[in-house]
Amino acid sequence: MKIAIGADHAGYSLKTILSKRLIELGHEVIDQGTDSEEPVDYPKFCAAVGRSVASGEAERGIVLGGSGQGEAISANKVKGVRAALCNDLYTARMAREHNDANVLSIGARVVAPALATEILDLFLNTSFGGGRHEARVKQIQQIEEGKL
Repeated sequence: MKIAIGADHAGYSLKTILSKRLIELGHEVIDQGTDSEEPVDYPKFCAAVGRSVASGEAERGIVLGGSGQGEAISANKVKGVRAALCNDLYTARMAREHNDANVLSIGARVVAPALATEILDLFLNTSFGGGRHEARVKQIQQIEEGKL
């Protein structure tokens, strides 16, 4: 699977850990930056991840920052992105099963690397449940199109 990943300075260290994990699992990583712990603004990195996913260049995306909040908000500004802030295993599973989330956001100052790795694995290995949830995901798409 091709996976785009981006982070600000607060998420940089976790980005290196999760990128390594993705490569170990055989995924292709599209690194959208940043490349250090020098302070940067996160929106452009998260938008780049979102655009990679929305365009089909990447199948999934990961955005990382201090809390993960702004990163998810920024990625969600890209049409076609369903970014979910998942700082625990339950929300990671539900984001995929119920919302067909295609971008994972994690707060690097909230979640320890070991748990972040578990969240990542669960997010990647959980399928969308479809069924009653499919209509809801379609409604989210309608909101983006100004139809709902």
